[in-house]
Amino acid sequence: MTVGEGSEAPVPPRLRRDARRNRKRLVEAAHAVFAEQGLEAPLDVIARRAGVGNATLYRHFPTRAALVDAVFRGQLTGTMQAGERARRAADAWAGLADYLDAVFATLAADRGTNDLMTTRLPDVETLDAVHAHNRETVDVLLERARAQGGVRADVTTEDLLFALAALGRAVPPLAAAAGPDAWRRPLALFLEGLRGPAAGPRPLPGRPLDEEELGRVLGEMGPHRTRPTDGSTGGAAAGGTASA
Repeated sequence: MTVGEGSEAPVPPRLRRDARRNRKRLVEAAHAVFAEQGLEAPLDVIARRAGVGNATLYRHFPTRAALVDAVFRGQLTGTMQAGERARRAADAWAGLADYLDAVFATLAADRGTNDLMTTRLPDVETLDAVHAHNRETVDVLLERARAQGGVRADVTTEDLLFALAALGRAVPPLAAAAGPDAWRRPLALFLEGLRGPAAGPRPLPGRPLDEEELGRVLGEMGPHRTRPTDGSTGGAAAGGTASA
């Protein structure tokens, strides 16, 4: 799945040319800042990078959720399309493995997308639809895979979703420490634990982390992780709503 696949966020009709230009700049700047810093990035940093004032940002996007929806609608729609393709697979195990591969490739794209898909952010309409679709996809594929003997009988949808969220949070620091595809090995190891008793073990892709890389990954997963700076501490704008 290509990151950015899917429809873009709709632009409100009858915007003046300069307003449309400002909106486009804000979405592009927000995508870059969220990718670097995650979804908690200060909104005034985004406004400054777009070359506009905070008031302009809030006129277009009165809440953080509205801005997030505009930025990530395409990526999230692409995830739903990957789920539809997986459901059509004749071999449910292969469909599940391919779907999770597509999801994790998206999680590896940037910190903003990872934050969005591995946590809960209220009031993001597209995100709510994606979470519901993701759960339905996992439900369908697990039920079929159990019936086909590809997955152990005691695995539930909640087991899978919880473990995937926890593993998904490690993807950005894994990429930073050991390369962009470092997530493939732990995902393959996790999938091996799901396989039914008739399926023999398969070799893991990639290479294991060394001691130094593991230390870097664990360090980046903590609340003290390094965050790029943009000359601002964020102030009240980090909360996502305007006070005036």
